Amino acid sequence: MRNLNQNTITEAVLARHAECTSPRLKQVMTSLVKHLHAFAREVELTEEEWFKGIEFLTRCGHITDDKRQEFILLSDVLGLSMLTVAQNNDKPTGCTEATVFGPFHVEGAPEYELGVDISNGARGIPCLVRGTVRGLDGHPVANALIDVWQSDEDGLYDVQHAEIDGAQARGILHSDYKGRYHFLSILAVPYAIPHDGPVGDLLESLGRHPWRPAHLHFLIKAEGYETLITHVFRSDDAYLDSDAVFGVRQSLIADWKKQSDGTYLVEYDFVLNPNSK
Repeated sequence: MRNLNQNTITEAVLARHAECTSPRLKQVMTSLVKHLHAFAREVELTEEEWFKGIEFLTRCGHITDDKRQEFILLSDVLGLSMLTVAQNNDKPTGCTEATVFGPFHVEGAPEYELGVDISNGARGIPCLVRGTVRGLDGHPVANALIDVWQSDEDGLYDVQHAEIDGAQARGILHSDYKGRYHFLSILAVPYAIPHDGPVGDLLESLGRHPWRPAHLHFLIKAEGYETLITHVFRSDDAYLDSDAVFGVRQSLIADWKKQSDGTYLVEYDFVLNPNSK
């Protein structure tokens, strides 16, 4: 196999996979090679363009650290993250829909009692968040773990502030015996995903904006139910129809209601899918 050309190289690469002991890995890599080679042929990829692509991915790697995941951003803006979510979270009618995870979740967030202000100094207008967690059968889900996080009024998460040491506008709570939850935080605002790196350059080149509509992130776990990763979006946001990462679902939109004292209230009930395993 010394005299390979553009017409024979694909089959030669696939033949090298013959000894792979993992059927799933072999399936994925075989399809990946086929599609990559077909893409290069379809667009008649030049060597200069190929090298530019390598440089782009290298820049994504260099800017990625424990506080910023450029590859997740890239997957998000290409719609791949949401496609994967949709494929793997086909829930029965009535269950809360899943959406993208995002790059700013932090493991080991502080735990709070219900009703506590989790903003912990984050800048923003005070907001009360409350609702219930129930199963598809309507029964309350007690002691559900509710991991929540959001940006501040500047559109930045705590991990994006170099001067902040500790968690702000994020925390873990548990639903009560009736499946109820409530906590204080701040008003969700629209924000731009980090666009000072290679993904931002890509968006600019494509004539796309980097903005996400205002939302709260939720990760909910409970024994006997599938884990839910989702957002709750503000109904009055200008970016609901052009979310940079394609994460909006109509069922995840809620009203943020301004109260007489200038604070806000948002109410949202989550419905979990029973675990079939």
